[in-house]
Amino acid sequence: MTAQPVNLHDYEALAAERMPPGPHAYYAGAAGDERTLRDNQEAFARHRLLPRCLVDVSGVSAATTVIGTPVSMPVLVAPTALQKLAHPDGEEAMARAAARAGTIMTVSTIATTRPADVAAAAPDAPRWFQVYVLKDRGVTRALVDEAIDSGYRALVLTVDAPRAGRRERDLRAGFSVPPGIDMPAVSAALGSTTGIDAAGFFSLMDLTLTWKDLERLVQDSPVPVLVKGIHHPADADRAVEHGAAGVIVSNHGGRQLDGVPASIDMLGPVVDAVGDRVEVLMDGGVRRGTDVLTALALGARAVLVGRPMLWGLVADGEDGAAHVLELLRAELELGMTLLGTPGPGDVSAAHLAP
Repeated sequence: MTAQPVNLHDYEALAAERMPPGPHAYYAGAAGDERTLRDNQEAFARHRLLPRCLVDVSGVSAATTVIGTPVSMPVLVAPTALQKLAHPDGEEAMARAAARAGTIMTVSTIATTRPADVAAAAPDAPRWFQVYVLKDRGVTRALVDEAIDSGYRALVLTVDAPRAGRRERDLRAGFSVPPGIDMPAVSAALGSTTGIDAAGFFSLMDLTLTWKDLERLVQDSPVPVLVKGIHHPADADRAVEHGAAGVIVSNHGGRQLDGVPASIDMLGPVVDAVGDRVEVLMDGGVRRGTDVLTALALGARAVLVGRPMLWGLVADGEDGAAHVLELLRAELELGMTLLGTPGPGDVSAAHLAP
């Protein structure tokens, strides 16, 4: 490996070398036999890009908008938990990296930094807040209120995790959250002084959540609400009917139910179901700019990237995470040039081989 990683796979290998086995298992692992984890990446190889020639690409730019927010590229930072396991600066470093890249960071409910402190780390940058709905709706409300008061521009309701999936790498590695790593916003909302770990958090999840709860969240929210964790086209349609401003095709990085389709394979049917009513995003397995192009060609407005951002954070904190995004941008803009697509909106199904 060269002194500086040259692609996202290099960052993954570097993080595996540097992280203790337990935290690495928590980040890298997935549910069951991890078939969906592998397929999330491998499924991109089932699609082939088809360049178009003699197009003026002298002004290629990856800049676009997502839910009305200008971004430098259709690549956003996905919500990932417990980022201080990767680096002492955790979510604050990630926020600064996203700001440097000119894109949106989505902050997890299960963050090791309070939403207000993440906002203060990059005050001029756009950010979203990922929401888990807990049995005590007052706790959920307190978390959302802190995010809204701190200038977060959208809420991302995660709907595919009423319980944590069975992640066997964690069990084999004997992973537990180390002392000193807490979820301060959750602890504060609970009125707890002893902190809470991941297992304790998932014991608080509301298993009664229905479409009516999405509707109420939309009605009560002063910012757009996206729904993350959509698999089935019918659920995408219902999300729109109940007020979602966008849907995110996601299988939680393969961490919930093993054996479900790869995200990129679910994307096209969801886009067809939603039409042009709302924007569709996806996450899962994105490791190259060409993967982003494939998602755009299948109808995604943008993609979210999770694990590679953590690998960058492990390798070099803010600079490492920022470099991951810059690598994706460089690969994306090169791919756009060779496809003959001056902007992300020019990428279409015509750029996929039959």
